[in-house]
Amino acid sequence: MEILLEEYYKTDLVLEKFHQRKVSIDGGSYQINGIMQSGKTKLIKNYLLSLKKSSYLYVDCSDIRIDIEAFNAALPSFCNKNKIDVLALDNYTPEFTFPNVTQLLVASELHYELPYLQTIVLYPLDYEEFLAYEHKYDSSALNHFVQLGGFAVMHKVNVDERTLFLQKMLRASLDDVEFDIMKLCAKFMSQKLSAFTIYERLKLTRKISKDKLYKSFEALREKNYIHLLEKYAHARATKKVYLCDTSIKSALSIEKNFGRLFENMVYLELLKSNTECYYDDGIDFYLPRSDEILLCKPFADERRLFKKLESIEAFIFSYGIRKITVITMNKEGAISHPLSKVDIIPFDIWALGD
Repeated sequence: MEILLEEYYKTDLVLEKFHQRKVSIDGGSYQINGIMQSGKTKLIKNYLLSLKKSSYLYVDCSDIRIDIEAFNAALPSFCNKNKIDVLALDNYTPEFTFPNVTQLLVASELHYELPYLQTIVLYPLDYEEFLAYEHKYDSSALNHFVQLGGFAVMHKVNVDERTLFLQKMLRASLDDVEFDIMKLCAKFMSQKLSAFTIYERLKLTRKISKDKLYKSFEALREKNYIHLLEKYAHARATKKVYLCDTSIKSALSIEKNFGRLFENMVYLELLKSNTECYYDDGIDFYLPRSDEILLCKPFADERRLFKKLESIEAFIFSYGIRKITVITMNKEGAISHPLSKVDIIPFDIWALGD
């Protein structure tokens, strides 16, 4: 392994133009978690390239040339001999052991219990981060975001290749059962969906045990390929499922429902801002800390909106809702309501707000 370590040490890291993210690496040791193409490798390389080349070692643990036992045995002396201060282990798995270095960076899809490392969770780009990839910010930016989603790599993929590109990315990152689960989650995006329902559907087309299905479903949740949203004050109720990125919907399903895709977009912005939220009957998102309701209405019609507000008045009154925000594609304004303030805000303004 000494020869391979020397190769890693001498190889120059290459990073195309880096766009700053809302998270960054400083002098501490970190575990960086995120799904495929979320930017883990670029974040690490951008930091390493700010250091003196001889002070760090970058290793991609997925390299099939690595004999893990021999690698673990050779690494401590190699780091000591070359005075390595910073060790970065990309695509890390627990079989790898850590030598004594000043700073340790590990990146993986799964989160591991490494209490001496701080955790950074990376998601695909949110709307504000996405704008850094746009040549200019105008009215077309939001439509572009709807088309591309939050995977930065999609800016380089030709329009006619995007669907198959995403499918190949997912197949490379997931096993067969996980991939089949993702297809059903895409079909039921922004709707209530349980692991049992998925099991009942999948067992009709493939041989699978309930135990295997539940483990795969949980793995997708742990790796953040899917997100589950609780019903308020009903933790045992069926949760709503959202995809890690809206672009996956069209890559895995031919069914079109822009309203549900738009709701998933809003959810991801809430997720990435660490906003506590829940759903309830007739209510897309309830934000208890701000006594606020979010309604996702991409093409709001005031007449229908009034009817919607009437249908949820009991919830508004019971929980003392002070603010109702209706998120749209481009409509802006306000309407009068006896119990709460109702603002109509375009998605781009809402997503870039406080």
